[in-house]
Amino acid sequence: MIKRLLLVLLALGIAFGGIFGWKYYQWLQYAARAAIPPPPATVAAAEVRSETWQPYLHAVGSLVAAQGIDVTNEVAGQVREIQFQSGQRVQQGELLLQLDDSVDQAELQGLIAERNLAQLQYKRNAELLPKKMVSREAYDEAQARLENAEAQVASKQALIRKKRIRAPFSGLLGIRTVDLGQYLAPGSPIVPLQTLNPIYADYALPEHYFAQLTAGQKVTVTVRAYPQRDFEGHISAINPGIDPGTRNVRMRATLENPEGLLRPGMFAEVRTALPERTGVLTLPRTAISYNPYGEFVFVIEEKDGKLIVQRRQVRTGEARAERVEIVDGLKLGERVVAAGQVKLRNGQPVQIDDSIKLDKPAGQS
Repeated sequence: MIKRLLLVLLALGIAFGGIFGWKYYQWLQYAARAAIPPPPATVAAAEVRSETWQPYLHAVGSLVAAQGIDVTNEVAGQVREIQFQSGQRVQQGELLLQLDDSVDQAELQGLIAERNLAQLQYKRNAELLPKKMVSREAYDEAQARLENAEAQVASKQALIRKKRIRAPFSGLLGIRTVDLGQYLAPGSPIVPLQTLNPIYADYALPEHYFAQLTAGQKVTVTVRAYPQRDFEGHISAINPGIDPGTRNVRMRATLENPEGLLRPGMFAEVRTALPERTGVLTLPRTAISYNPYGEFVFVIEEKDGKLIVQRRQVRTGEARAERVEIVDGLKLGERVVAAGQVKLRNGQPVQIDDSIKLDKPAGQS
């Protein structure tokens, strides 16, 4: 019985010894691998560089025609002729619409006849007055009748001219709202007319920018219809007062619009240029990593002949295209990791391969 127990214990000892021996061997292998330093991480590098940036004040506004009205009639009448097409470009003074003036023309001929008679009577009296063959009173009455007849003719001619509706200025017509034969009361809208070149952009900026705004300042406008195109202009007018409700100052910029691409009523994004900033330190967007505590970069340093990285907090400013302004934390010429910073840690050796590219900045998904 004792012999059998000893045999069991011996077998168990051999089994557990083998297990522990194998585990010890595995631990020695792991320790040996851990003692071998990892190869340097491959990263892309970028230098902090100095740039000159053009700062802008951003605002939104609306485009407004330099001149824009609904063409209307001053006197009543029936439409006899329409001399324009919807969407047509017209010049100042061009005839747009003719109201029926047949009755007025007939009345004008009668008034002209009365004026001619008055002229003859006045001329005759003027010849007889020096000979004292007519009284001064008769001469004055003839003169008054002539002046009245001339005034009547001029009045009727003015009324006839008002029945010829002409373009008050050059521009682009809209869609007509009248038809042949239609009776128009005074002030009836006939067709919109707008001048498109130049065109205005009206917008507003907070009052604390007021000291930085002057007439003639450069302005850049973009509209949704042409998102890839910038339209250049300048500030042409600044309201003298501040809106007490919004505390904004209203401004108007003038833009050249020879192609007629900009139209009144368009929503406009307006950038007002400020003096250029020099010495702006910048980095690529991909070099900046983000966490709940702020932004940081991995700075590449040389130590004992090797390149290592150190994590450093930075403060960023404005971002433009693929560059970000560095306000604090870095100096001009320092090198940082621009790509490949995932899983990096302080003091980790790196090797630089600038062929590495990332589509998105670190820390963004």
